[in-house]
Amino acid sequence: MIRLWLTCLIAMTALAWTQPAKAWGEFGHRSSGAIALANVSEETRAKIERLLDSEAALGTPDCPLETLEDATVWPDCIRRDGLRWGFTAAWHYRTTPICEAFDPRANCPGGACVTGQITRNLHILADERLPDPVRLEALAFLVHFVGDVHMPLHSGDKDDRGGNDRDAAYGIVPGMNLHWIWDGALAERAITDTPLPLVRRYTQDEREQMNFGSPDDWARESWQLSRDFVYPNAFDEEPCEGADLPTEAALTQEDIEAAIPVAQQRVAQAGLRMARLLEEAFVPGPLPRPEWAR
Repeated sequence: MIRLWLTCLIAMTALAWTQPAKAWGEFGHRSSGAIALANVSEETRAKIERLLDSEAALGTPDCPLETLEDATVWPDCIRRDGLRWGFTAAWHYRTTPICEAFDPRANCPGGACVTGQITRNLHILADERLPDPVRLEALAFLVHFVGDVHMPLHSGDKDDRGGNDRDAAYGIVPGMNLHWIWDGALAERAITDTPLPLVRRYTQDEREQMNFGSPDDWARESWQLSRDFVYPNAFDEEPCEGADLPTEAALTQEDIEAAIPVAQQRVAQAGLRMARLLEEAFVPGPLPRPEWAR
């Protein structure tokens, strides 16, 4: 009887995790947004609240946008309406093969990738001449894509769609893939399994240690983590030496515990860097246009 119950529990858990995942999962995105909100000024919070008042004008009643945490998952929600929003799918990632040199300009035609869209939406949000609904849409895309670029497998790739084509077990839970594990189960474990809550006001020293770089730098960090940690951790071998990696992996409890601090750091970095961009966006006056948009 106990064996039957355990078998059913594992099967139900596996079914839950085999549903299409959102980058960092909803919990990861919302946590990064909550970190950002805890680390911006009162003035910036007030400006965010004013933009959120224009939610109805976006015309997305099935995808609420009432809080900054809602904004962090809104771009994934609207993707379900492929007729209206399908063109945004390529904006959520910009993978670079981990066994090739990192090129921040590759795979981003016209800014149609996660790093290009962070820059684009930062500038739209900062433009006070634009109506509030336009700036609110940009706010949601901005905070979501900052979360996306910090998920390693949205930048690093081993000819497997960022780990989507590598079946993987998460401990005793089978039926997942490597991308889903980092999107959901691992991110949620990392956020909850920490002596200090990730969602809090960070000290000046902590912010200085984590809050640096540009979107291209953040993508490079994720690409390098994929190459140096994510794939070796999952397959127990160097991904760029010898034959191709197996199509299946099993993350042991030791593998998962080793990955927790990596995921924790990326969620915290996403939140603090998000806070910095929000502060920049609400400084009066426009930002200089990026070169590719001139």
